[in-house]
This record gives sequence, C-alpha cells and structure tokens, in this order.
Amino acid sequence: MLAGLLAALTLATGAALALLPGAGAAALLHPSRHLTRASPPAGCQAEWFEGDGVRLRGWRCGGAGPRRGSLIYLHGIADNRGSAAGVIQRFTPLGYDVVAYDSRAHGDSDGDACTYGFHEKADLSRVVATLAPGPVVLLGISLGAAVALQGAAVEPRVSAVVAIETFADLRTVAAEPAPWVIRAGSFGRALRLAERQGRFTVAEVSPVRSAATLMTPVFLTHGTADRDTPATHSQRVFDALAGPKHLELVPGAGHGQSLQPRVWDAIVQWLDQRVPAA
Repeated sequence: MLAGLLAALTLATGAALALLPGAGAAALLHPSRHLTRASPPAGCQAEWFEGDGVRLRGWRCGGAGPRRGSLIYLHGIADNRGSAAGVIQRFTPLGYDVVAYDSRAHGDSDGDACTYGFHEKADLSRVVATLAPGPVVLLGISLGAAVALQGAAVEPRVSAVVAIETFADLRTVAAEPAPWVIRAGSFGRALRLAERQGRFTVAEVSPVRSAATLMTPVFLTHGTADRDTPATHSQRVFDALAGPKHLELVPGAGHGQSLQPRVWDAIVQWLDQRVPAA
C-alpha cells in the first residue's frame, strides 16, 4: 500500500554512505516526490492550505448524512494525498468531513525538506484551524501516523488519533537497519548535517515522547511481520500513552499490510465509541 519509512532512510543502505554523510542527510530530508495525478474524488474540492511557512495542496471533502466531525488523513513517506481515496470513500458516508493534503516536501506541496513531524505538526495545527466546529480525528499511516501523534500532543482540538504503523522515534528507526560501520561514525554526522539543513532537531522527533503527555484516545495498528518499521515501535508508543489506548497487532502483516478488513471494522467501531457526534 505504502512504501515504508525504510525506503526514505537510504542513508543506511550500504557502506558507501559511511564515507558520504551528505548523501545520507539528503536521503533523509528529501524522500522521492510523487505528484498527485488523481482528480479530487466525488464530493471533494481542491484547495491550498497555509502551513507553517509553506503552502500545502489538498482536498476538502464533505460528509454525508448527520455530521460526526472532521477527519484529517496524513499520508506516508514518499506518498501524496492520492492514497486518501479509500479513506474518503469509507468515512464521508459516516458523516465525517475529510481533509487530505500533501505533506511538506511531498506531492504538490511546498517545502524541500521532510522533518518527520518537527515542522509538520505546526502545518497540521494550521489545517485543523480551518475545520468546522466539532470533533477532529487524525488518521495517519507510517510517517503520517508519527505526525498525527506528535501533532495531537500540541493540538487541543483533536478528539482521537488512528496511528497505523508508526515509528517511535526518528533516531531509532533510522539506526535500526544501518550497518554498524555507519552507526559508528558517519550515521551521526549524517543526522547532524540533516538537522542543520532541515532546521530541526532529530531528538525532538519522537512520537513516543509525545505519547507520554497525550490524553487523547489513540488506536494503534501494526503488522507483526513489518521489517521496515518493526511492530515494537507501536508497542513502545502504546506503553507510553497516558490516555485511552488500543493496540491491534496483525499477525504476519508487513509494512502497509495491517489495514485488513477486520482492522477497518475495528477502527470504525472504536471511533463510534470514542468520538461524540458533532
């Protein structure tokens, strides 16, 4: 369904990067950009959202029937709002207005550096400010799940978070696949260079740290066979969460495979219990 976070962190793909921290920093900051070719789905309008110093291209979709609230879809690494089509089809008939936008440095949005939630959470708050009154649900996948968790910790309007295959903290998920020769030296230099170029702090990109202060209900799901971002990341976040929480582990599912029909059903039922009608 989505490429895993590992696909973006190519600083860990070979010993050659041990000699080229600049290449590692570039791979971290600049995931592949794929422009959105799809037209807005039925019931949706194309719109520009003002982020934190960047313009974000997205869709705003009206819900059908009695209004439940708003849902913001946050895509994964190297993806764009086009992957929201299924979410829009699933949730607008349930009464949710749905907003989907390309994250900074992705799709058709502005920005040239992905910071994995450091700046993205401020973008998210500005999008939340454009929503109609009522409950706000964040549904994020992989990178988007990490942004949702970090954003919900600082955005009081959020009523619930659905975090699919999140990472727990950026340093760990970047280091896990890295050969020891890279971790020993060049890895650290690559991260420091990325921090300077992207104007962010790697240590502060930490959904697990945000979880410790997050009282908002959170639904987590992860495949037990995920090799890109192991399920231990969602388990760490779950253990740290201060508020109501649920963890759905999917046996044998790899990255991008945990959203099976029974999991979707569980998400909808959980939201029905946790999110009051608008």
